[in-house]
Amino acid sequence: MSLLPCVEVNPQQSPNAAVIWLHGLGADGHDFEPIVPHIQLASGVHARFVFPHAPKIPVTINGGMRMPAWYDILEMSIERSVDETQLRASAAQAVALIEREIERGIPAERIFLAGFSQGGAVAYEAALTTEHKLAGVMCLSTYLATHASVQPSAAQQKTPFLVQHGTQDPVVPEVLGRQAQQWLNEHGYDVTYQTYPMAHQVCPPQIQDISRFLQRVVPA
Repeated sequence: MSLLPCVEVNPQQSPNAAVIWLHGLGADGHDFEPIVPHIQLASGVHARFVFPHAPKIPVTINGGMRMPAWYDILEMSIERSVDETQLRASAAQAVALIEREIERGIPAERIFLAGFSQGGAVAYEAALTTEHKLAGVMCLSTYLATHASVQPSAAQQKTPFLVQHGTQDPVVPEVLGRQAQQWLNEHGYDVTYQTYPMAHQVCPPQIQDISRFLQRVVPA
């Protein structure tokens, strides 16, 4: 499997942690790059941020237009009909990036997987199915698209999940974030759920909460 092209933001010192962050539909790996300077890590933690680019594929809900996407969205009902085969293939690509970080000397227990919107759905699938025990998983303004079909491994049973959502989100309604939280709770996962008075976006208080989460899960 060839690795996805990525934007990488490396720390000044040798990395001893990594954050792999998947963008949303129609964006690219540069989308969350500007956030990196605003994320505060624990003293002694030097994280490499990896932002992969999704391939350009036709997207049904956008009239078949080709755009960066992790999978096709077939229709925009609350159930979110998606191409699960493509989603699982993207999840495998995310796991391949995790394995590259391990090969570069970052233990899996110091690797975070994050995703926004469509990228969050891929992050859920990748985290729940990989055999690598991760430091944490961050799912932002997203949904658990494969809740009825995912076959979770035991690796993340004690991995903390941070789930964040905007209460005014018109693209991915907050009820979908709540449903993902409920599924994780029912299956015994460690979940922190946070909401913000925002639409389909990221806000400064949320970045502060992400910083606190990273500091708590990977101390120096």
